[in-house]
Amino acid sequence: MRTTLTLEEDVAAKLELEVRRSGRPFKQVVNDLLRSALRARRERELRRPFRVEPRDLGLRPGLGYDSVGDLLEQLEGPLHR
Repeated sequence: MRTTLTLEEDVAAKLELEVRRSGRPFKQVVNDLLRSALRARRERELRRPFRVEPRDLGLRPGLGYDSVGDLLEQLEGPLHR
């Protein structure tokens, strides 16, 4: 398929640098990079989101995590510092 594409200067410069570095034709470099970017995007979309499963940590009744200082004082006494 033939199409006209307007590239921004920074993108064109990076593409030309890749053409010189790789020795491949401009058309091939553009197609390979587009394929790679589209594949990576699709793989990110298919990836399952990271989920945290909460677990009971076995805290004794009457104790909470709302105030770590209070929790330490209840568990270790007033000299915990």
